[in-house]
Amino acid sequence: MTQQQITENWVKPYGDTMNDGRVQLSFTLPVALDENAKEAARQLALEMGLDEPAVVHAEDMGQGFSFCVLYGQCKHRVDLSRIKVAKPEFETLDKDAINALIAEKMGRKMVVVGACIETDAHTVGIDAIMNMKGYNGHKGLESYHEVRAINMGAQVDSEELVARAIEEQADVILVSQVVTQKNIHLDNLTRLSDLLEAEGIRDRVILVVGGPRISHELAKELGYDAGFGTKSYAEDVASFAIHEWTKRHAV
Repeated sequence: MTQQQITENWVKPYGDTMNDGRVQLSFTLPVALDENAKEAARQLALEMGLDEPAVVHAEDMGQGFSFCVLYGQCKHRVDLSRIKVAKPEFETLDKDAINALIAEKMGRKMVVVGACIETDAHTVGIDAIMNMKGYNGHKGLESYHEVRAINMGAQVDSEELVARAIEEQADVILVSQVVTQKNIHLDNLTRLSDLLEAEGIRDRVILVVGGPRISHELAKELGYDAGFGTKSYAEDVASFAIHEWTKRHAV
């Protein structure tokens, strides 16, 4: 393998110079801040496989906790040519094209019911996709004249979401999960999928989940049609939805 091929296929963290492996990490220790705490942080970084770790910042968090920031050197590298990330295969369209395609293919408005389910009270994700103003300059589904967007908000019971989807004859169910402590999102998402199966409507709806720790691969494993992580917008979700609907209803 030539040096040029290695440069193209292998990658390490970049700090000051190419392939120097320099990284920054931070974590909290359940001990009061003192020199022993700093040394414990440094030794933990060594155990993580970092070379030449150094604690560059440490702060007392109160009540027996300390926060440490470290620099170090990563000795590992990865081969980009061997990385295959699962992602939904579709063409992302702009808002006008999505509206036109829905009108052409469906002949009516697409009904999207969205919610942040169970105990999750964080609406930032579902609002970014559903609400009129959207996020980061990307208008939400409420602004699409060929979409009937129903945002049920946060802390919605899965049974309530399923009942509303049946009532509205939803084409798409969009779920947001932001809280992921102890993998509670996995239990919530599995339960919703099971409820849809029990009601006999799973195959009739396009089931989409989004959140900061959601990947398309994880979504598929949980029985969903697509998963969207950070940097996803309404046009991504709507493009997938109309392409998926068209594929399912192809003559």
